[in-house]
Amino acid sequence: MVQRLRSAAVFLVAATASVVLATPVHAAPAPAPVTVVATGFDDPTGLSNWAGRFYVSESSTGEISGFAPGARPYTRLNKIPGPSGVDRKFETFYFVTGEAGTPGASTLYSTVTGKPRHRIADLAAYELANNPDGQQQFGPDGAPLDALSNPFAVLAGRGFDNRVFVADAGANAVLVAAPDGKVSTFFVPPVVTTGPCKGRPNNDPQHTGCDPVPTGLAWGPDGNLYVSTLSGEAPGQGRVYVLDPFGGKVLGTISGFSAPTGVAVGDSGAVYVSELLEGLPAGDGPPPAGFDPSTVGRIVRVDRAGVRTAAQVTMPLSLKVVDGQLYSTAWSTAGIFGFGAHLGQVVRVDGSAFVRS
Repeated sequence: MVQRLRSAAVFLVAATASVVLATPVHAAPAPAPVTVVATGFDDPTGLSNWAGRFYVSESSTGEISGFAPGARPYTRLNKIPGPSGVDRKFETFYFVTGEAGTPGASTLYSTVTGKPRHRIADLAAYELANNPDGQQQFGPDGAPLDALSNPFAVLAGRGFDNRVFVADAGANAVLVAAPDGKVSTFFVPPVVTTGPCKGRPNNDPQHTGCDPVPTGLAWGPDGNLYVSTLSGEAPGQGRVYVLDPFGGKVLGTISGFSAPTGVAVGDSGAVYVSELLEGLPAGDGPPPAGFDPSTVGRIVRVDRAGVRTAAQVTMPLSLKVVDGQLYSTAWSTAGIFGFGAHLGQVVRVDGSAFVRS
Protein backbone atom coordinates (compact mmCIF):
# COMPACT_ATOMS: atom_id res chain seq x y z
CA MET A 1 0.00 0.00 0.00
CA VAL A 2 2.83 2.44 0.82
CA GLN A 3 4.24 1.97 -2.68
CA ARG A 4 0.93 3.05 -4.21
CA LEU A 5 0.69 6.09 -1.96
CA ARG A 6 4.18 7.14 -2.98
CA SER A 7 3.08 7.25 -6.61
CA ALA A 8 1.20 10.42 -5.72
CA ALA A 9 4.34 12.21 -4.55
CA VAL A 10 4.99 13.78 -7.96
CA PHE A 11 2.03 16.12 -7.50
CA LEU A 12 2.92 17.34 -4.09
CA VAL A 13 6.65 17.70 -4.62
CA ALA A 14 6.09 19.71 -7.79
CA ALA A 15 3.56 21.89 -6.03
CA THR A 16 6.04 23.09 -3.43
CA ALA A 17 7.80 25.26 -5.99
CA SER A 18 4.99 27.82 -5.94
CA VAL A 19 3.04 27.13 -2.74
CA VAL A 20 3.81 28.09 0.83
CA LEU A 21 2.88 25.20 3.10
CA ALA A 22 -0.07 26.09 5.29
CA THR A 23 -0.90 24.85 8.76
CA PRO A 24 -4.56 24.36 9.73
CA VAL A 25 -6.31 27.70 10.11
CA HIS A 26 -7.56 28.39 13.64
CA ALA A 27 -10.91 30.10 13.80
CA ALA A 28 -11.31 32.94 16.29
CA PRO A 29 -14.25 31.52 18.26
CA ALA A 30 -13.57 28.69 20.68
CA PRO A 31 -13.41 25.84 20.15
CA ALA A 32 -11.51 26.07 16.88
CA PRO A 33 -12.69 23.68 14.16
CA VAL A 34 -9.19 22.15 13.81
CA THR A 35 -6.59 22.72 16.51
CA VAL A 36 -2.96 21.58 16.49
CA VAL A 37 -2.23 19.85 19.82
CA ALA A 38 1.28 18.59 18.98
CA THR A 39 3.73 19.01 16.12
CA GLY A 40 7.24 18.14 14.99
CA PHE A 41 6.58 14.51 14.01
CA ASP A 42 8.07 12.69 11.02
CA ASP A 43 5.40 10.91 8.96
CA PRO A 44 3.05 10.03 11.85
CA THR A 45 1.25 6.85 10.88
CA GLY A 46 -0.19 5.49 14.14
CA LEU A 47 -2.02 7.19 17.01
CA SER A 48 -2.90 5.76 20.42
CA ASN A 49 -4.04 7.09 23.79
CA TRP A 50 -3.79 5.75 27.30
CA ALA A 51 -4.33 7.43 30.68
CA GLY A 52 -4.31 10.95 29.28
CA ARG A 53 -1.24 10.58 27.08
CA PHE A 54 -0.98 10.17 23.33
CA TYR A 55 1.50 8.01 21.45
CA VAL A 56 2.51 8.50 17.82
CA SER A 57 4.49 6.10 15.62
CA GLU A 58 6.80 7.90 13.18
CA SER A 59 7.61 5.69 10.22
CA SER A 60 10.48 7.80 8.86
CA THR A 61 12.55 8.03 12.05
CA GLY A 62 11.75 4.68 13.62
CA GLU A 63 10.42 6.30 16.77
CA ILE A 64 7.32 6.21 18.92
CA SER A 65 6.76 9.55 20.61
CA GLY A 66 4.54 10.41 23.54
CA PHE A 67 2.95 13.62 24.71
CA ALA A 68 0.37 14.98 27.08
CA PRO A 69 -1.90 17.69 25.65
CA GLY A 70 -0.15 21.02 25.98
CA ALA A 71 3.27 19.45 26.64
CA ARG A 72 6.25 18.94 24.36
CA PRO A 73 6.46 15.51 22.66
CA TYR A 74 9.27 13.20 23.78
CA THR A 75 10.76 10.01 22.33
CA ARG A 76 9.28 6.98 24.05
CA LEU A 77 10.77 4.22 21.87
CA ASN A 78 13.36 4.36 19.10
CA LYS A 79 15.41 2.31 16.67
CA ILE A 80 12.31 0.58 15.33
CA PRO A 81 12.48 -0.54 11.67
CA GLY A 82 9.59 1.39 10.09
CA PRO A 83 6.86 1.48 12.75
CA SER A 84 3.43 1.86 11.20
CA GLY A 85 0.85 1.29 13.96
CA VAL A 86 0.95 1.60 17.74
CA ASP A 87 -1.40 0.90 20.64
CA ARG A 88 -0.99 0.96 24.41
CA LYS A 89 -2.90 -1.04 27.00
CA PHE A 90 -1.99 -0.68 30.67
CA GLU A 91 1.83 -0.73 30.77
CA THR A 92 2.30 -2.55 27.48
CA PHE A 93 2.97 -1.00 24.10
CA TYR A 94 2.10 -2.95 20.96
CA PHE A 95 3.48 -1.89 17.60
CA VAL A 96 3.91 -3.27 14.10
CA THR A 97 6.59 -2.64 11.53
CA GLY A 98 5.70 -2.31 7.87
CA GLU A 99 7.21 -4.03 4.87
CA ALA A 100 10.47 -2.15 4.48
CA GLY A 101 12.98 -4.74 3.30
CA THR A 102 14.91 -4.46 6.57
CA PRO A 103 15.47 -6.93 9.42
CA GLY A 104 12.43 -7.00 11.67
CA ALA A 105 10.00 -5.84 8.99
CA SER A 106 6.38 -7.08 9.04
CA THR A 107 6.51 -7.99 12.71
CA LEU A 108 4.28 -7.50 15.74
CA TYR A 109 6.13 -6.41 18.89
CA SER A 110 5.34 -5.57 22.48
CA THR A 111 7.34 -3.81 25.16
CA VAL A 112 6.92 -2.78 28.78
CA THR A 113 8.68 0.19 30.33
CA GLY A 114 12.23 -0.72 31.31
CA LYS A 115 12.24 -4.07 29.53
CA PRO A 116 13.51 -5.17 26.10
CA ARG A 117 11.00 -5.32 23.28
CA HIS A 118 9.48 -8.71 22.60
CA ARG A 119 8.74 -10.11 19.16
CA ILE A 120 5.25 -11.53 19.35
CA ALA A 121 4.90 -12.72 15.77
CA ASP A 122 6.62 -12.71 12.39
CA LEU A 123 3.69 -11.68 10.20
CA ALA A 124 5.60 -12.10 6.93
CA ALA A 125 6.26 -15.73 7.83
CA TYR A 126 2.57 -16.18 8.63
CA GLU A 127 1.62 -14.79 5.22
CA LEU A 128 4.03 -17.10 3.40
CA ALA A 129 2.74 -20.13 5.28
CA ASN A 130 -0.99 -19.35 5.20
CA ASN A 131 -1.73 -16.83 2.41
CA PRO A 132 -5.10 -15.67 3.89
CA ASP A 133 -6.45 -14.01 0.73
CA GLY A 134 -5.58 -17.00 -1.46
CA GLN A 135 -3.98 -14.90 -4.19
CA GLN A 136 -0.93 -15.93 -6.17
CA GLN A 137 2.09 -14.62 -4.29
CA PHE A 138 4.98 -14.97 -6.76
CA GLY A 139 5.41 -14.59 -10.48
CA PRO A 140 7.21 -17.00 -12.83
CA ASP A 141 10.51 -15.29 -12.02
CA GLY A 142 10.06 -15.93 -8.31
CA ALA A 143 9.54 -12.26 -7.46
CA PRO A 144 6.56 -11.21 -5.28
CA LEU A 145 3.64 -9.96 -7.36
CA ASP A 146 2.59 -7.50 -4.64
CA ALA A 147 3.32 -6.63 -1.03
CA LEU A 148 3.08 -9.93 0.82
CA SER A 149 2.74 -8.58 4.36
CA ASN A 150 2.59 -4.90 5.26
CA PRO A 151 1.08 -4.43 8.74
CA PHE A 152 -0.52 -1.01 8.95
CA ALA A 153 -2.46 -0.79 12.23
CA VAL A 154 -2.55 -2.59 15.57
CA LEU A 155 -5.26 -2.68 18.24
CA ALA A 156 -5.25 -4.34 21.64
CA GLY A 157 -8.31 -6.22 22.82
CA ARG A 158 -10.74 -4.55 25.19
CA GLY A 159 -10.86 -5.25 28.93
CA PHE A 160 -9.79 -8.80 29.76
CA ASP A 161 -9.42 -9.72 26.09
CA ASN A 162 -5.65 -10.15 25.71
CA ARG A 163 -5.67 -10.70 21.97
CA VAL A 164 -3.99 -8.20 19.64
CA PHE A 165 -5.45 -7.38 16.23
CA VAL A 166 -3.42 -6.33 13.18
CA ALA A 167 -4.63 -4.83 9.90
CA ASP A 168 -2.19 -6.31 7.40
CA ALA A 169 -2.50 -4.25 4.24
CA GLY A 170 -0.23 -6.53 2.22
CA ALA A 171 -1.89 -9.76 3.30
CA ASN A 172 -5.39 -8.31 2.69
CA ALA A 173 -6.43 -9.64 6.08
CA VAL A 174 -7.07 -8.76 9.70
CA LEU A 175 -4.91 -11.04 11.82
CA VAL A 176 -5.16 -11.76 15.53
CA ALA A 177 -2.39 -12.79 17.90
CA ALA A 178 -3.17 -14.76 21.05
CA PRO A 179 -1.28 -14.11 24.31
CA ASP A 180 1.04 -17.03 23.50
CA GLY A 181 1.96 -15.39 20.18
CA LYS A 182 0.00 -17.75 17.98
CA VAL A 183 -1.37 -15.89 14.95
CA SER A 184 -4.59 -16.71 13.15
CA THR A 185 -6.66 -15.13 10.41
CA PHE A 186 -9.57 -13.17 11.87
CA PHE A 187 -11.16 -11.60 8.79
CA VAL A 188 -10.46 -11.52 5.05
CA PRO A 189 -12.38 -8.73 3.30
CA PRO A 190 -13.56 -9.64 -0.19
CA VAL A 191 -11.92 -8.27 -3.32
CA VAL A 192 -13.86 -5.20 -4.48
CA THR A 193 -15.48 -5.74 -7.89
CA THR A 194 -17.79 -2.72 -8.18
CA GLY A 195 -17.39 0.57 -10.09
CA PRO A 196 -13.86 1.16 -11.44
CA CYS A 197 -12.69 -2.01 -9.67
CA LYS A 198 -14.76 -4.26 -11.92
CA GLY A 199 -12.44 -6.44 -14.01
CA ARG A 200 -9.26 -4.71 -12.78
CA PRO A 201 -6.26 -7.06 -13.31
CA ASN A 202 -4.85 -8.52 -10.14
CA ASN A 203 -2.31 -11.15 -9.09
CA ASP A 204 -4.25 -13.92 -10.80
CA PRO A 205 -7.38 -14.31 -12.95
CA GLN A 206 -9.37 -15.72 -10.04
CA HIS A 207 -9.12 -12.47 -8.04
CA THR A 208 -9.75 -9.66 -10.52
CA GLY A 209 -10.80 -6.40 -8.90
CA CYS A 210 -9.35 -4.08 -6.25
CA ASP A 211 -7.55 -5.63 -3.30
CA PRO A 212 -9.37 -4.64 -0.09
CA VAL A 213 -6.17 -3.58 1.80
CA PRO A 214 -7.13 -3.24 5.50
CA THR A 215 -5.73 -0.02 6.97
CA GLY A 216 -7.49 1.01 10.20
CA LEU A 217 -8.88 -0.65 13.33
CA ALA A 218 -11.13 0.77 16.04
CA TRP A 219 -13.43 -0.36 18.83
CA GLY A 220 -16.94 1.01 18.78
CA PRO A 221 -19.09 1.81 21.82
CA ASP A 222 -21.16 -1.22 20.77
CA GLY A 223 -18.15 -3.45 21.46
CA ASN A 224 -17.72 -4.32 17.78
CA LEU A 225 -14.54 -4.07 15.73
CA TYR A 226 -14.46 -1.54 12.87
CA VAL A 227 -12.05 -2.03 9.95
CA SER A 228 -11.32 0.45 7.17
CA THR A 229 -10.14 -0.86 3.80
CA LEU A 230 -8.30 1.11 1.10
CA SER A 231 -9.86 -0.79 -1.83
CA GLY A 232 -7.02 -0.21 -4.25
CA GLU A 233 -7.35 3.59 -3.88
CA ALA A 234 -10.30 3.46 -6.28
CA PRO A 235 -12.54 6.54 -5.77
CA GLY A 236 -15.69 5.74 -3.83
CA GLN A 237 -14.85 2.07 -3.37
CA GLY A 238 -13.42 2.16 0.17
CA ARG A 239 -15.28 0.26 2.88
CA VAL A 240 -15.65 0.11 6.64
CA TYR A 241 -16.61 -3.31 7.95
CA VAL A 242 -18.30 -3.78 11.32
CA LEU A 243 -17.27 -7.13 12.78
CA ASP A 244 -18.29 -9.35 15.65
CA PRO A 245 -15.20 -9.12 17.93
CA PHE A 246 -14.98 -12.83 18.53
CA GLY A 247 -16.15 -14.68 15.44
CA GLY A 248 -15.26 -12.05 12.85
CA LYS A 249 -18.77 -12.16 11.34
CA VAL A 250 -19.65 -9.11 9.25
CA LEU A 251 -22.41 -7.22 11.06
CA GLY A 252 -22.50 -4.24 8.70
CA THR A 253 -20.69 -2.48 5.87
CA ILE A 254 -20.37 1.24 5.21
CA SER A 255 -19.36 2.01 1.62
CA GLY A 256 -18.53 5.01 -0.53
CA PHE A 257 -15.14 6.18 0.76
CA SER A 258 -12.07 7.10 -1.28
CA ALA A 259 -8.92 5.30 -0.12
CA PRO A 260 -9.62 5.34 3.64
CA THR A 261 -6.56 4.98 5.85
CA GLY A 262 -8.04 5.16 9.35
CA VAL A 263 -11.26 4.75 11.30
CA ALA A 264 -12.62 5.79 14.70
CA VAL A 265 -16.03 5.59 16.33
CA GLY A 266 -17.55 8.26 18.56
CA ASP A 267 -19.52 7.71 21.73
CA SER A 268 -22.76 8.35 19.81
CA GLY A 269 -21.90 5.68 17.26
CA ALA A 270 -20.79 8.13 14.55
CA VAL A 271 -18.07 6.64 12.37
CA TYR A 272 -15.08 8.76 11.31
CA VAL A 273 -13.00 7.79 8.28
CA SER A 274 -9.78 9.48 7.13
CA GLU A 275 -9.23 9.93 3.39
CA LEU A 276 -5.52 10.70 3.20
CA LEU A 277 -5.35 11.74 -0.46
CA GLU A 278 -8.80 13.27 -1.03
CA GLY A 279 -8.44 16.24 -3.38
CA LEU A 280 -5.17 15.09 -4.94
CA PRO A 281 -5.24 15.67 -8.73
CA ALA A 282 -5.56 12.49 -10.75
CA GLY A 283 -2.98 11.30 -13.26
CA ASP A 284 0.80 11.25 -13.43
CA GLY A 285 1.45 14.76 -14.71
CA PRO A 286 2.30 17.90 -12.76
CA PRO A 287 -0.39 19.54 -10.63
CA PRO A 288 -2.33 22.52 -11.96
CA ALA A 289 -0.84 25.95 -11.42
CA GLY A 290 -1.43 27.23 -7.89
CA PHE A 291 -2.28 23.81 -6.48
CA ASP A 292 -2.13 23.92 -2.66
CA PRO A 293 -1.05 20.62 -1.04
CA SER A 294 -2.47 21.71 2.33
CA THR A 295 -5.94 21.11 0.87
CA VAL A 296 -5.25 17.39 0.32
CA GLY A 297 -7.14 15.12 2.71
CA ARG A 298 -10.34 15.06 4.70
CA ILE A 299 -12.18 13.15 7.42
CA VAL A 300 -15.68 11.89 6.68
CA ARG A 301 -18.25 11.55 9.47
CA VAL A 302 -21.17 9.13 9.09
CA ASP A 303 -23.75 9.48 11.87
CA ARG A 304 -26.11 6.75 13.03
CA ALA A 305 -28.74 7.94 10.56
CA GLY A 306 -26.27 7.63 7.70
CA VAL A 307 -25.85 11.40 7.19
CA ARG A 308 -22.39 12.27 5.88
CA THR A 309 -20.36 15.39 6.57
CA ALA A 310 -16.67 16.09 6.07
CA ALA A 311 -13.87 18.10 7.68
CA GLN A 312 -10.81 19.26 5.76
CA VAL A 313 -7.67 18.06 7.54
CA THR A 314 -4.34 17.95 5.71
CA MET A 315 -3.23 14.39 4.96
CA PRO A 316 -4.99 12.68 7.90
CA LEU A 317 -4.13 9.06 8.52
CA SER A 318 -4.75 7.63 11.98
CA LEU A 319 -7.80 8.61 14.07
CA LYS A 320 -8.72 8.32 17.74
CA VAL A 321 -11.72 9.39 19.80
CA VAL A 322 -10.72 10.37 23.35
CA ASP A 323 -13.19 11.69 25.94
CA GLY A 324 -15.68 12.46 23.18
CA GLN A 325 -13.13 14.42 21.09
CA LEU A 326 -11.79 13.34 17.71
CA TYR A 327 -8.01 13.44 17.21
CA SER A 328 -6.12 12.81 13.99
CA THR A 329 -2.61 12.75 12.65
CA ALA A 330 -2.04 15.46 10.01
CA TRP A 331 0.59 16.07 7.34
CA SER A 332 1.05 12.34 7.84
CA THR A 333 2.98 11.76 4.60
CA ALA A 334 4.80 15.08 4.36
CA GLY A 335 8.24 13.48 4.55
CA ILE A 336 7.40 10.73 2.05
CA PHE A 337 6.21 13.41 -0.36
CA GLY A 338 9.46 15.35 -0.04
CA PHE A 339 8.42 18.32 2.09
CA GLY A 340 11.12 17.79 4.72
CA ALA A 341 11.25 16.72 8.34
CA HIS A 342 9.22 17.50 11.45
CA LEU A 343 6.04 18.65 9.69
CA GLY A 344 3.71 15.98 11.07
CA GLN A 345 1.02 16.97 13.56
CA VAL A 346 -1.68 15.67 15.83
CA VAL A 347 -4.83 17.77 15.64
CA ARG A 348 -8.15 17.91 17.48
CA VAL A 349 -11.13 18.11 15.13
CA ASP A 350 -14.21 19.77 16.61
CA GLY A 351 -17.72 18.93 15.47
CA SER A 352 -18.03 22.38 13.89
CA ALA A 353 -15.39 21.38 11.33
CA PHE A 354 -17.77 18.90 9.69
CA VAL A 355 -19.99 20.29 6.94
CA ARG A 356 -22.05 18.82 4.11
CA SER A 357 -19.80 18.28 1.14
